[in-house]
Amino acid sequence: MASILAFAGSNSSTSINHKLVKYTTALIETHKIQLYDMTRYPFPMYSEDDERQKGFSNSLVELKNDIQRVDALLISVNEHNGNPSAYFKNLLDWLSRLERKFLQDKTIFLMSTSGGKSGGANSLKVVKNMLPRFGAEIVSTFSLPSFKENFEADGIVDDTLRTEHQQALDAFLLNLK
Repeated sequence: MASILAFAGSNSSTSINHKLVKYTTALIETHKIQLYDMTRYPFPMYSEDDERQKGFSNSLVELKNDIQRVDALLISVNEHNGNPSAYFKNLLDWLSRLERKFLQDKTIFLMSTSGGKSGGANSLKVVKNMLPRFGAEIVSTFSLPSFKENFEADGIVDDTLRTEHQQALDAFLLNLK
């Protein structure tokens, strides 16, 4: 049984990416899941001055340690103006300053969603190219377009998208150690 840490790249209390992550983790039965609500992880914008003067917060160190303790990560990234949110980029900046290869040997299922037809695909592409710099292995991706039309309380309503999501999840689970 593998251990998986799951979270959205958003710190919004109404995050649709968090809803997608929560739905996805509910489909996983054979592994240990930790689901994080990133609204509980506020970090100041990264600056070398803050790092030098204040060091690293306990919550950042704990998050890094939690990431390193698990076998895999399930992340859904939001999109602001065609890129990952400032929050998520900032989180990566802090974590990489704490330890450059903080994702070393981590298997990752990377997802995105948005209210628009692209489903956060631009952000997904940027993050997919970025995470391997920190040691990650992206084994599966999924983008859910038009969240309000394709997602309800029970999950993904479009049959084709639900199948694509399940196939991406299955591919991720097959890669777990």
